[in-house]
Amino acid sequence: MRLNKLREKQVVNVLDGRALGYISDIVLDPATGCIISIVVPGHTGLKCLLRSRSYVISWKSICKIGDDVILVEIDSSVCLSLIHISEPTRPEPIS
Repeated sequence: MRLNKLREKQVVNVLDGRALGYISDIVLDPATGCIISIVVPGHTGLKCLLRSRSYVISWKSICKIGDDVILVEIDSSVCLSLIHISEPTRPEPIS
């Protein structure tokens, strides 16, 4: 299956039924070329204006890949995540 087809499928956690989002990236094993994990961006409320959280989900945590959905079994509070902090925008000076 091609990455562009995986990106079209919504990722859903079967433990709490929560839709996590869509795959934004994958992590490959450089030796084998096999997928190690998928990366799904998520946002945390109002803080999403300055930071977003991307969940890194192990390929072994995927239960089923369906036509429209990828079912995963993860504890999202324990799931390894990467925090990306974007630069805050500065207001234009008043002349």
